[in-house]
Amino acid sequence: MSKTIAIIQARLGSTRLPYKMMLSLHGKPIIEWVVKRVQKSKLLDGVVVAIPDNSKDDILEYYLKRLNVEVFRGSEDDVLSRFYFVAKEYKATDIVRVCADNPLIDGLEIDNLIDFYKKNSCDYAYNHIPKNNSYPDGLGAEITSFKILEYMWHNAKDKKYREHSMSYITDNSDRFKIKTFNPKKELQYPDIKLDVDTFDDYYKLALKPIDIDMSGEEIIKIFKGAK
Repeated sequence: MSKTIAIIQARLGSTRLPYKMMLSLHGKPIIEWVVKRVQKSKLLDGVVVAIPDNSKDDILEYYLKRLNVEVFRGSEDDVLSRFYFVAKEYKATDIVRVCADNPLIDGLEIDNLIDFYKKNSCDYAYNHIPKNNSYPDGLGAEITSFKILEYMWHNAKDKKYREHSMSYITDNSDRFKIKTFNPKKELQYPDIKLDVDTFDDYYKLALKPIDIDMSGEEIIKIFKGAK
C-alpha cells in the first residue's frame, strides 16, 4: 500500500539568517506557517519535521511538539541520511520534500504535485522553483520514491549530495526521469520569489498583508507587481 509523507527540512543554524524558523511572521513563527500550510494538503498521509540532533535545535522541537507535530532528529550535515531514516521509520513509499524556507507553500500545490507524479511515469517531480515551468519560487515542493531515496543514500557519497538531499537527482538527469508542469494561469508568475533566505526576504514578507490561511492565488495577487 502506498504511503506519501511530507518531510519538512528545518533547522535553526542557518548561516544567512540564524534562527529564522522562530522569526515571527504576523504573530506566528515561520515554522508554524510552513507546517500549518503543508497540513492543508489532502493527499498526504503524514507530515514530519526533520531537524538536527544538536542542542540548539531543542527549542524548535519543543515548539513543534506543542503544535502536536511529528518530529524526527538526525544528522545536521548529512540531510540525505536524515531524510532516509525518517522515510524508513514512517514506512513511506513516496516522499514530498518541503524546505522550511517556504512559509507560503500551498497545500493545494502539494496535492497538484502528488497527483501529477502519480499520473506521470517519473522518478522525481517538482513545482517549487520556476525551472522549465512557470511556477513562482516557493509555492510547491519536490517528490520522489523511497526506492530512489534509498538508492541515493547508498550511492550519493559526495558531501554536497549529503547536504542537499535531492540534488543528486537533478545533477544526474540522464539517470533519472525528471518531470515538472505549469500551474493554472493565475499562478504563472515565475519572477515572484516567496522563500526566505535572507533578512531582506523576511522583511518583504513581513510588510505584506498575508495570512496563514490564504490560498496561493490570494498570495500571488498581493505580490503581483511588487518590487
